[in-house]
Amino acid sequence: MLETLREMVIESPGFYVAWGGLIIATVFGYIVYVTNFCTMGSISDMMSFGDKRRFRSWLLATATAMLGVALLQKLEVADYRTTMYMAPNLTWLANIAGGLTFGFGMVLSGGCLSRNLVRAGSGDLRSGFVLLVAGLFAYMTIGGLIGPIRVALFGSATVDLSELGMETQGFGDFIARFTGMDLGQSTMIALAILAGGLLVYCFKDAGFRKSPTHIIAGVSIGLCVTAGWLLTGLAQDEFADVPVALASLSYVRPAGDTLDYLMRATAYPGPSFNVMTFAGVLLGGFLGALSKGKLSMTTFADKSDTVRNTIGAALMGIGGVVALGCTIGQGVTGFSTLAVGSGLTLVFIVLGGMVGIKYMEWSAMRG
Repeated sequence: MLETLREMVIESPGFYVAWGGLIIATVFGYIVYVTNFCTMGSISDMMSFGDKRRFRSWLLATATAMLGVALLQKLEVADYRTTMYMAPNLTWLANIAGGLTFGFGMVLSGGCLSRNLVRAGSGDLRSGFVLLVAGLFAYMTIGGLIGPIRVALFGSATVDLSELGMETQGFGDFIARFTGMDLGQSTMIALAILAGGLLVYCFKDAGFRKSPTHIIAGVSIGLCVTAGWLLTGLAQDEFADVPVALASLSYVRPAGDTLDYLMRATAYPGPSFNVMTFAGVLLGGFLGALSKGKLSMTTFADKSDTVRNTIGAALMGIGGVVALGCTIGQGVTGFSTLAVGSGLTLVFIVLGGMVGIKYMEWSAMRG
């Protein structure tokens, strides 16, 4: 069946990857809206109320995606060790600094990019503005005005793992390198430790086990990320004139890609996976709000609200590019490949979010 699907996708990869991406992201956006899944909110719940259910839901999504990628790898859909997340160049300082910056920025903007996409779809003009600013700063950081600064600050802070005889930065490769174990066995051990550890952490809590909404959200979002990997994996064709990148859901660079597509659509043969998954979350947020009867137009409360959201959006755009992803792009999609850099980024996004929440509390007490 997989080979039949592969043949169908390879015949017209641009069409299937784009429209398949739209469907996957629409489901993702709908789930985020109706379950109130929010990575920034999960950190806030944990710090302010001691409620870790939404945080566990995020980690459950990651564990589900890890298991999904492992299954796809076993089925030989594609070699997920070749993704950008698994490159042997470990940009550790960029992962740390980018994660902290993104985490702090998402608090100022009231949520990460995927959450702002969903809110924009439901009619929140503030979130629409946040997406525009984040997309602009993402492109400025990739190759615009901020690009040279990014390279100067983080370009040299890289560990070339190939010099240690490692093909990737996967946790399995590290275990194999320092134990002499077979790579296949070490990867399975890494999967058991990481995915198994996350699952134990999630389900050891009675409150989480009794909350079907949080469980459904985590599993469903993990499956959406797995579906993205499956779709782009089926489109892998070494003889293609324009190869399809092996990727799944992420929302920092796609914010910039979408702006670029809107401005130069006639220069492209059609919308890319990034553009369509960005649009899909907007559509999913719209459908979610429509189903709940909560479509409404909202905007900034005052000048300080505008300034805070603008700064937060800029920080997310910069931090997300430096770290190569966001709460979904690195925290779920990237980490699902068992990449060390993705795990590092996830940790520092959480720490950046914690600092951001403390800053907001301090700011509220001052004013």
